[in-house]
Amino acid sequence: MASVSNSSNKAKIAKRVIEVLDYFDDDHREATVMDIVRRYNRPQSSTSELLSSLVDLGLLYKDPYSRSYSLSPRAALLGTNGQSGMARDGRIVRLIDRLAAQTGLAVALYGMVGLNAQIVSWRSGSRQGQGKQRALYGGMQEPLLESAVGWLMLSTIPQPRRDGVLRRLIAEAADDRKVPFADLSTRVVQCADTGVGIGQAGFGTGAEMVTVLLPDQPEDHPMAIALVYAPDSQISTESLAGCIRDSIAHCLLGEEAAPASLEAVPHAA
Repeated sequence: MASVSNSSNKAKIAKRVIEVLDYFDDDHREATVMDIVRRYNRPQSSTSELLSSLVDLGLLYKDPYSRSYSLSPRAALLGTNGQSGMARDGRIVRLIDRLAAQTGLAVALYGMVGLNAQIVSWRSGSRQGQGKQRALYGGMQEPLLESAVGWLMLSTIPQPRRDGVLRRLIAEAADDRKVPFADLSTRVVQCADTGVGIGQAGFGTGAEMVTVLLPDQPEDHPMAIALVYAPDSQISTESLAGCIRDSIAHCLLGEEAAPASLEAVPHAA
């Protein structure tokens, strides 16, 4: 029993380390102990001890005056040496920067973990109305059937395996989240046909999204980039899809693409 308990504690510690690293983004360059405690509902004493350990490991800096913490370069570079292509050379970051600057909308990078869509990176939007969305952040996961990015990722699964995965997702969903198989299948097939996911952003936000798969990803580990907006925004989904594709061509594939003007992407209401 003791070994099981120790394994469980180690897993909890590992999860909490990743939570701390996930906390930092463009909107949260610094964090106090209480910032971490409030977001993840963690005990204050153990959180303080964990942050101190991450300082000792060189993953965080601590300001001695404000007592706030920030990411170190080691944390930013950790794991990049084991990557290749766009994850190693910064092209994905340039893609996120470009889309955020061109549209003013929230930009999310997604990956697939098991049968969940996970927010790998979240960039809040600067346009009016973006703040009305419930707070989203890196690391959050949700079943693939809950969002347009999930439908898009499901479209990468070849048949006949795909139908079995759809039925499993529906069977495991809460009663108020279940959808008819035919409806979910139609959404996934549409994503496969168009290469674009359009619809609900999930995570209980009520927001909408337009999302496109990133090229040259492993078959079992697709990644997608999305623009997320309030449902009452006056948005041309076709324009947003074109903007994402142009940015992918420019930032990831090295193709020359004319910078998209904001006039091509209608402003939010």
